[in-house]
Amino acid sequence: MNNRQPTLWGGGIIIGSMKRQLCHTYQDIISLENLLLAWEEFIKGKKKRRDVQEFSFNLFDNIILLYEELANQTYRHGGYEAFRINDPKPRDIHKASVRDRLLHHAIYRILYPFFDRLFVTDSYSCRVDKGTHKAIERFRQMSYKASRNNTKTCWVLKCDIKKFFATIDHDILLTILREYIFDKDILYLLREVIDSFETATGKGLPLGNLTSQLLVNIYMNRFDQFIKHTLKAQYYIRYADDFVFLSNNKDCLNAILPQIKKFLFQELKLQLHPQKIFIKTLASGIDYLGWVNFPYHRVLRTATKRRMMRRVQEHLTQKTMQSYLGLLKHGNTFRLRNEVLNKYWLWGNM
Repeated sequence: MNNRQPTLWGGGIIIGSMKRQLCHTYQDIISLENLLLAWEEFIKGKKKRRDVQEFSFNLFDNIILLYEELANQTYRHGGYEAFRINDPKPRDIHKASVRDRLLHHAIYRILYPFFDRLFVTDSYSCRVDKGTHKAIERFRQMSYKASRNNTKTCWVLKCDIKKFFATIDHDILLTILREYIFDKDILYLLREVIDSFETATGKGLPLGNLTSQLLVNIYMNRFDQFIKHTLKAQYYIRYADDFVFLSNNKDCLNAILPQIKKFLFQELKLQLHPQKIFIKTLASGIDYLGWVNFPYHRVLRTATKRRMMRRVQEHLTQKTMQSYLGLLKHGNTFRLRNEVLNKYWLWGNM
């Protein structure tokens, strides 16, 4: 490479030959103390739901029975209730029983703090102190750096993985987990949860599981590490299966795209969505995480605006309005905020 290589490439961190190892034991996950703490976290906002009330009616008996099955390794994960939501596109959600979801929380409580420390900084989905707003702000910061304070054209490569949750490979996921977890009992439990759901033989994770949020980040961390330490991409952000690269050199972005496709397919058995790959200038507007981003401002996506107005009308409450006003403060939305307030007042007085 010559000295005129684009700013996408940055210094990487050398990964040591020894990986970190989870120090927690199976007993830490299944202990009555952890199950009770997990229950306290699980029931937040769910106390009025019928299945939660039924489980809590004999709470201690149910938790003790769950603990005994886990201790004897006779526990078997139950089935799922399937339903569809529009958020905004149709999504198939699979809801486990209260008992199984309680276990998901117990597993998550122990595993999340360990694995979160292994993730790259610019992975933003389902992580504490991250989220879409942080990702969008990071996008803005990176665009300034990649464009050298808007003195050069900023190009953006945006990609999306095809049928992300549905194509997660169970064997690959468990192989990755074994690199960090040596406790065979924990691995037995994780396999029980992972294999409880399939979209095809040995494929897929349910969108409704708390554990799925962590497991897909563990799965994609292998890709993140490849991007940061092999490709040495300096300006890269990932939110679940939606990720972007920024650079002041379009040729560089074109050059890494085949390498991205190859790694995802060979290492993780994932494919990019062919209709959701593009390379565009930031000045033309980059639609990312609900906002259309430009060099000096961002505006709400038209479809998001329409959905917001519809929901304000359908759920005419102060809480709903304040929630959307909170969302709108993250962009250039002065007129839109006034429109929301005016329509809230109008609909509230009809």
